[in-house]
Amino acid sequence: MNYDFLVETYDSERIKVLSVWSEFREDDLGFRPHPVDPRGRSLREQMIHQCVSEDLWFRAMLAIDVAAPPLPKLESRREFVRRYAEDSGKRLEELQKKDASWWEAAAQFFDVVKSRAWIMTRRLNHTAHHRGQQMAMLRMLGRSLHSNYGPTADTGGLMQNHAPTIYAYKSLQTLLGDAGDGEKSLLPPSPGIQVSERPDPR
Repeated sequence: MNYDFLVETYDSERIKVLSVWSEFREDDLGFRPHPVDPRGRSLREQMIHQCVSEDLWFRAMLAIDVAAPPLPKLESRREFVRRYAEDSGKRLEELQKKDASWWEAAAQFFDVVKSRAWIMTRRLNHTAHHRGQQMAMLRMLGRSLHSNYGPTADTGGLMQNHAPTIYAYKSLQTLLGDAGDGEKSLLPPSPGIQVSERPDPR
């Protein structure tokens, strides 16, 4: 089908969200980029936004309702992981049933009308944008980062230097089995150098 790539991308993006959430600790929920600036969302606010905004977009714009509350009863990191995994999994199942005519049909996107394929592309970008913010927060917390798309500074550096891709968990099932609290894949020792195509002079 012409739009299978959007379904496949949504599947991989939901796993990436859960993988990043698994890198945080429970006591990180209140952390925000600047402690006294409310414009930068805390981790808890980021998780709430992901769950609520995705639920709203799917229901209002894509007519997919998983008939579940978007937020967990207990707002812990572990329960956010479980809630989002379950709801996004149901959305994935619904997307897998859609044909080309559904994707090409028009729907309301805020104050304009666009195709569902266009709206889904925007949703994927929206999710990636916020996930990038969360990965920056992990750096601010001094944490190492497993792969999300490809190599990171902590998996060995740049792709052109043949750095490996190392995911925190071998599979989504393993991540969900312990809600992101289990033993993650080992990372290599830090090379202690700047990972950049053009390092800043020191």
